[in-house]
Amino acid sequence: MDVRPLLEALDLQEEAARALADDLRAQIDDLQTRLREAETHLEHLAITRKTVTSLADRLPASPPELPEHSDYPRILAAFNESTGPRRAKDACPALGHELLPKNVEGTRAKLKRLVELGILTAADTGCFTRRQ
Repeated sequence: MDVRPLLEALDLQEEAARALADDLRAQIDDLQTRLREAETHLEHLAITRKTVTSLADRLPASPPELPEHSDYPRILAAFNESTGPRRAKDACPALGHELLPKNVEGTRAKLKRLVELGILTAADTGCFTRRQ
């Protein structure tokens, strides 16, 4: 029996397997390079996140948006002009409202809303001041 044809067939299969292994090694090298690049990018993003987070504490807070009512800017203007605490009935004339109970209560509600937004503080019961 002649084993040469069998050995030639084995040589062909070995060459094909070797070529496949070489191709797979090249793909692995390419994937490892891409993986290193992705990991480096992730590290840079983590450093950026840490930097931005640490700087965010130093940035001034943006002022809260005022509710959409024409009295709110006038209330703030009145508080900017005053030096001490104001009551709701003190703010009514600045808004052009008569000192009627319904106007005082409406103004008090607006002042409390500004306290909730962190723009004013309640100094004493019924007294409001501008937040420093």
